[in-house]
Amino acid sequence: MSKQNRPNFLLILADDLGFSDVGAFGSEISTPNLDALAYGGTRFTDFHAASACSPTRSMILSGTDHHLAGLGTFAEILTPAHAGKPGYEGYLNQRVAALPEILRDAGYYTLMSGKWHLGKALEQTPHGRGFDRSFALLPGAANHYGFEAPIAGDEVPRLLRSTRGLYAEDGQYVEQLPEDFYSSDYFTDKLLDYLAEAPADKPFFAYLPFSAPHWPLQAPDEIIQKYLGRYDDGPDVLREQRLARLRELGLLDAEVEAHPVVASNAEWAALSESEKAISSKTMAVYAAMVERMDSNIYRVLDYLRQHDQLDNTVVIFLSDNGAEGALLEALPAFGPNLQQVISEHYDNSLDNIGRGNSYVWYGPRWAQAGTAPSRLYKAFTTEGGIRVPALIHHPALARQGQISSQFATVMDLTPTILELAGVAHPFPQYQGREILTLRGQSLAPYLQGHAEQIHAEDHVTGWELFGRKAIRRGHWKAVFIPAPAGPEVWQLYDLAIDPAEIHDQAAARPDVLNNLLDQWQQYVRETGVLENIPTPPLL
Repeated sequence: MSKQNRPNFLLILADDLGFSDVGAFGSEISTPNLDALAYGGTRFTDFHAASACSPTRSMILSGTDHHLAGLGTFAEILTPAHAGKPGYEGYLNQRVAALPEILRDAGYYTLMSGKWHLGKALEQTPHGRGFDRSFALLPGAANHYGFEAPIAGDEVPRLLRSTRGLYAEDGQYVEQLPEDFYSSDYFTDKLLDYLAEAPADKPFFAYLPFSAPHWPLQAPDEIIQKYLGRYDDGPDVLREQRLARLRELGLLDAEVEAHPVVASNAEWAALSESEKAISSKTMAVYAAMVERMDSNIYRVLDYLRQHDQLDNTVVIFLSDNGAEGALLEALPAFGPNLQQVISEHYDNSLDNIGRGNSYVWYGPRWAQAGTAPSRLYKAFTTEGGIRVPALIHHPALARQGQISSQFATVMDLTPTILELAGVAHPFPQYQGREILTLRGQSLAPYLQGHAEQIHAEDHVTGWELFGRKAIRRGHWKAVFIPAPAGPEVWQLYDLAIDPAEIHDQAAARPDVLNNLLDQWQQYVRETGVLENIPTPPLL
């Protein structure tokens, strides 16, 4: 098959982006380039990830459940009870064939620049899993400007220790970042460099996983200035504005009730004027990060346009989970000295917030402006944690310029890309080893207009992370959130009429709940979920 009839792929992943944080999905943030892709492509309103980053990334690149692909839980909190258990290796394991490996073998040029979070050892880096060229942030987060505070090792709280920058280019660790490093800019620079090296006779698979807008919230001053004052009315007002815009765009039915905000930190009205100013500035920095990501996406699209490749490129954009609201709630887990160390080694004064030597996050109330109308946020298996904005743009696809309410998950991306590329998955063997089959299903028949739905009405999908569970069959979903964050009982929701998971139907429909609990046990058997293991404090 010649390059002319094999599409390129550009897979763009945002980090902790809320459902309504892009203009075409309801935001006030300036994202003209993503908006153009969204309005011209297919926007999904029922697209799902795992509830946190590395599990989602393993599912994207393997097409199967993260409990099978090696990220049953975060590598950073593996316990002795997880040790040696299949699916809990803490990196993308050898039981799966990674998407870039398969595509490279099929003649694709494979390149990546951005956050990896699927293994830190050199053999576990993108270079070891099928990318011809790669620049990768290996851990789950890092300072966006490459700033590292001079803190003695034994004084570093767990949060800061887990976000020390570690990068690799191709098969080597990177010793030093450039002085003008900013994550979104530099990741894009590298991707463009690699695209410029693309062989003329090969199509490409380009993976651009930004670490924005993950904390610490940092962005260029000149963009932050554009949003100063925009959020002075607080998160509740923003939430209502986002909900109104979602309805206006046709992404949310008018009668849908939004889940009440759940947060332990003070409401806006209870804050002092100085606290409000800091919180508003923090949200302005978040918005600036999203805008900067969008402008860097333009750079890639413009390069492809100038080289007559954009119309032959399938562009996929999504977030890896719901907006990050968990961190503020989990602060005690990071040690009593966290706030002290930040105050001593970072400058979080109002004027300095957003710069490389500041360290801030925005908390659960702003997060729930971005996940509304859904319940909660990242790290929860409720819709606020797992429903993500997603779009697919390609002129050759029949379903373009549309909004899709079809259920889909990140596991569907690998089979979709393989089908559009005309490449078969190598199950049951790859490079002499036994591998797992795909659990995802190709979106291609639906996108091409050959099918009216993606999954069957009785399709079953399960989620589990940190002991928080969910199982969905059709429009029915059962959720288990352990104490203290939840009631520690299975709850039941009819997503067809209650997508915000407000009205528990467990007592009224025990037949449905019992059926779902049977499905849950089947999911556990199929994926190897380890239940009833005490989970360490969340990262």
